[in-house]
Amino acid sequence: MEKRLIILGTRGIPASHGGFETFAQKLALYLIDNGWEVIVYCQQNEETYDGKKYSNWRGVDLVNIAVTGDSALSTVKFDLKATIDSLRYDGVFLTLGYNTAVFNSLHWLFLKKNLINMDGIEWRRKKWGLVAKSWFWLNEKCGKVFGTELIADHPEIAKHLSSFYCKNKITMIPYGGDIITNGDVEVLTKMSLDAYQFYVVIARPEPENSILEIVEAFSRSNSAKKLVVLGTFSSNNEYHRSIKQFESEQIIFPGAIYEASVISSLRYYSLAYIHGHQVGGTNPSLIEGMAAGAPIIAHDNRFNRWVVGDNGLFFSSTQELLSIFEKNCLADERSRMSKENIERVKAEFDWDNILSQYEKCIDKFL
Repeated sequence: MEKRLIILGTRGIPASHGGFETFAQKLALYLIDNGWEVIVYCQQNEETYDGKKYSNWRGVDLVNIAVTGDSALSTVKFDLKATIDSLRYDGVFLTLGYNTAVFNSLHWLFLKKNLINMDGIEWRRKKWGLVAKSWFWLNEKCGKVFGTELIADHPEIAKHLSSFYCKNKITMIPYGGDIITNGDVEVLTKMSLDAYQFYVVIARPEPENSILEIVEAFSRSNSAKKLVVLGTFSSNNEYHRSIKQFESEQIIFPGAIYEASVISSLRYYSLAYIHGHQVGGTNPSLIEGMAAGAPIIAHDNRFNRWVVGDNGLFFSSTQELLSIFEKNCLADERSRMSKENIERVKAEFDWDNILSQYEKCIDKFL
């Protein structure tokens, strides 16, 4: 059979949104270099595209499908359209995420080989209401049934899946990171920051990401450093308002920044990267912080513990994080922690190794 992979479940490439898009781009280009044909479905707004159009980017065939708006419902509509359209292709399918896995029943019915990256345990996230949690719970079950192979990006996700379904159907392959060896000092100048004199947080402002605990602990500390919190905050959101009340000369909210070079520079020159995520698998932002050589201060849970290993500082409460800020122990330990984080990324989260594992997994189903 011709070596063809069809990628579903992302907004498409070139990557400009998140971890799945970055991964899809890296995998597609890697496989193209190895003689594969790769097709990626891309979500477009109807204002830009009308219906469906085809294009090619660096050898990757793109199927651009238009939907109205940019909401969660728009993405569901896109996933349904993309799933139906994809049935005309032969090859191996890779679906990134299980949020609409009920649609993957069509791949199952048409005897398509569909590998599903099962991402995190979405239905446990605090931000969702009962209806959304029920939807994600149902789709997780659908993914387990309709997926030919289930890919977990973390050992704990693999355990979670195996507690419900056959272990022989699960492959564990983590996310990857690119080592950052330098940064742009101009980024610091524009934000009135000094190298290694600030902490950085890059996360969606949601309760499960501990943003409120982080800013509250820092505001109560006697630290002379600064705290930079990236993200989009709305005055109409009560949780966002509770965080923004701590804004000061030391606690800075520059908004959402999507420029990779700017984000990399902030991580590279930070005293530490603070990762407050309480649930999930191998979080891309955590890997990227480590790959930039930033020491890690992370919420203490089994997901973050495995990614960081023994080379991090962990907190379970505002008081524990306050203690970390006040001890100011990173000034002397930063160089060692930086080197050990980079070595761990090279050993466990190297992109070439991860993409090679994906190719071997996909190749089994040709």
